[in-house]
Amino acid sequence: MSAPLDPSTIKQAATWLATGGAQQGKAVVPQLRDKFNLSASDACAAIREANLIKARAH
Repeated sequence: MSAPLDPSTIKQAATWLATGGAQQGKAVVPQLRDKFNLSASDACAAIREANLIKARAH
C-alpha cells in the first residue's frame, strides 16, 4: 500500500492536463503517473477532474 496522496497533487495534475500539458498521441495515465507520481486510480481521478475543469470553461 502506498502513502496517502495530498489531494492538491491530483488537482495540480488535473490542471496540467486540462490546460494541454499532456503529449498528444500518447496515453495520458502513464504521463500522469510519471510526472506526478500518481497511482493508476489517482491518475483516473485527475482525468475526471480535468474533464470537469474543461467543461466549466465552456
